[in-house]
Amino acid sequence: MIEAAELSHLLNLARLELPEAEQQAMRGELNAILGYFEQLQAVDTEGVEEMQRPVSLVNVMRDDVPGEMLPHSALEALAPETQDGFVKVPRTVDAE
Repeated sequence: MIEAAELSHLLNLARLELPEAEQQAMRGELNAILGYFEQLQAVDTEGVEEMQRPVSLVNVMRDDVPGEMLPHSALEALAPETQDGFVKVPRTVDAE
């Protein structure tokens, strides 16, 4: 059970300010959540195998197969600016 002092400490760590009424409501909600964890702790799991997920995941991505290349002239036509056959882009790193 979360006491008022513990909630105050958590609010301070999170840099949150809540009115007293909201703090009381939050304490009630957090204590309800902790109560659910207490219920889960009471469940007998003897002989139950641990798992990460209840369903198995399979990679469904397609094979990476190269396709037809875009002609260089089409690429140059799409670029906002070119120079000597290359796409010219704005400088992003300043030279020292």
